Amino acid sequence: MKARLIVFVVAMALVPLPSAKAAPMFVFPIVGCPVKYAHSHHNYPATDILTKTGCKFVATTSGTVDEVNRLDKFNWKTDLGADRGGLFVSIVGDDGVRYYGSHLSRVATGIEPGVRVTAGEILGYVGTSGDAKGTASHVHYGISWPTPANIWWVRRGELYPWRYLDAWRTGKDVSPAKAVAALKMKLGEIPKHTGY
Repeated sequence: MKARLIVFVVAMALVPLPSAKAAPMFVFPIVGCPVKYAHSHHNYPATDILTKTGCKFVATTSGTVDEVNRLDKFNWKTDLGADRGGLFVSIVGDDGVRYYGSHLSRVATGIEPGVRVTAGEILGYVGTSGDAKGTASHVHYGISWPTPANIWWVRRGELYPWRYLDAWRTGKDVSPAKAVAALKMKLGEIPKHTGY
């Protein structure tokens, strides 16, 4: 009996144990649809993620909903920068970074400022609201630091997101927090509005 027990214990020691894998901390912001995006944007740091209307726009990481706009006020006669994004959601991740998606067709039910969200949770649906009317449906995706609500030119993007999008798309957990902090230090909390 002792010999069998020793053989069993030795055999069990050789069996690899399943490794625990935590849920990803970062996910690509569009799920369930093919996407295309460039490594550049017209005149400020952001990325347009092109995909089909109605595709799910999700929280890149866990955090708290920062701003929500459910009313598309954009019109070409006034062409106000603050209204160009149309329907949008921004969250402040647990890493202190603000993640922003605009031109949505709809904001998800229950998504309101102050609501806690987890990585991969649906925030809204891809569309062409704001100044994207008449263009291919997409999410304008911006990475920045949190600011007061009326500082829209920071919210729309201060750090080019493509290298993080590339990483998240392949399942890598990479935070832009260090790069965002360095950029904020260089530009100041509320940098001068540049671009359109």
